[in-house]
Amino acid sequence: MLPRALSSWMETLVGYVRSGRPDLTNRQMALLLAVYLTPGPHTVRGLAHLLGVSKPVITRALNTLGSLGYLRRERDEADRRNIFVTQTDSGADFLAGFGNLIDRAPDQGGKRGHRAALG
Repeated sequence: MLPRALSSWMETLVGYVRSGRPDLTNRQMALLLAVYLTPGPHTVRGLAHLLGVSKPVITRALNTLGSLGYLRRERDEADRRNIFVTQTDSGADFLAGFGNLIDRAPDQGGKRGHRAALG
């Protein structure tokens, strides 16, 4: 039998798909969560190291997440060669909504509502 956690994760993903929000790849979601849940400042190089991928992979994911308004690039004023990856209000709202979907997924004691819309 498969772990109950997989059922909860499926319910979360179903709620996410039903929300109509843009489909993010696992890589994009991992990058987004890394920027919001780990201490910064965040650089392309540092995020590539954290996720174990190349800098071009991070750049492609940032292009998508930036176009959605979930992350922003900012030039380091102290060293103009550096680019920091920063949070946005839209990204925080998106992740809060996704967190609500996780909270509403079935748990050990039975089902909770899973049809909540994403923020």
